[in-house]
Amino acid sequence: MQDYIIRAVAKNEPVRITAVTTTGVVEEAHRRHKTSPVAAAALGRTLTAALMLATEIKGKDILTVRVMGDGPLGAIVASAGGNGTVRGYVQNPEFDLPPNEKGKLPVGAAVGQGTLHVSKDLGLKYPFVGSCELISGEISEDITYYLYKSEQIPSAVSLGVLVGPDGHIRSAGGVMVQIMGDVDEVTEKRIVKRFENMEAVSSLVDRGHKPEDLVKELDFDFEILANYPVAFQCQCTKERVEKALVSIGVEEIEDIMAKEGQAEASCHFCGDNYIFGKAELGKLLVEMKNN
Repeated sequence: MQDYIIRAVAKNEPVRITAVTTTGVVEEAHRRHKTSPVAAAALGRTLTAALMLATEIKGKDILTVRVMGDGPLGAIVASAGGNGTVRGYVQNPEFDLPPNEKGKLPVGAAVGQGTLHVSKDLGLKYPFVGSCELISGEISEDITYYLYKSEQIPSAVSLGVLVGPDGHIRSAGGVMVQIMGDVDEVTEKRIVKRFENMEAVSSLVDRGHKPEDLVKELDFDFEILANYPVAFQCQCTKERVEKALVSIGVEEIEDIMAKEGQAEASCHFCGDNYIFGKAELGKLLVEMKNN
């Protein structure tokens, strides 16, 4: 089933809802990065969060979530566009921890303490950057805290990734509820209570729930504003890697040719490898020297 995302509003309450299924997205990330179960869960939650946050930007703009924890997983980075594409990586994808006594993957322990950064590149001179401390490392709570502290939006975020016994992704998705405008304390508590009573997103998606079904679980009378597919997709190309090679200069490229005979580069975001043979490097050097 194709992953997709919806943006909706509650008809009778000041609430904005975003829901997404990301099983295919997270499985593709797992395939590319060969993630362990706990790394897949951490990266998958971050990819899902980035897609939901990116619903407020335009197609060519980019939103990037950086989870900079001091745990053994290292940095986790996810970059999403307003067009439904996302890419990302975890610094140490092979690190793993066994499930805890409740059978849950200990994402918080693997992420550790640190900082969450969210940047929005809107095509202006400088990107907007907001940051907050990681309060649990579980990603959902950290995104919720970021939205309240940095963007002053009372929110509730649920992210889930279910990893099968074979290491592949059985289900993944997310729901984000945001209270827009001023509401009284009773209304806010009622909305949050519905969210807290909701079954785990990964379990619901595993049973076949679509984004609309996830919203229905919250008992909102809602109207869908947007609906579009999401996918893991990287912007890297051999031409971009070539530009990076040019930036290191003639002497460095000549040294690589002499010692290695070829240049090899790997994209952090998608894991694709790009190889420039001796002939390609020689042609590149000629072009650089003639410019």
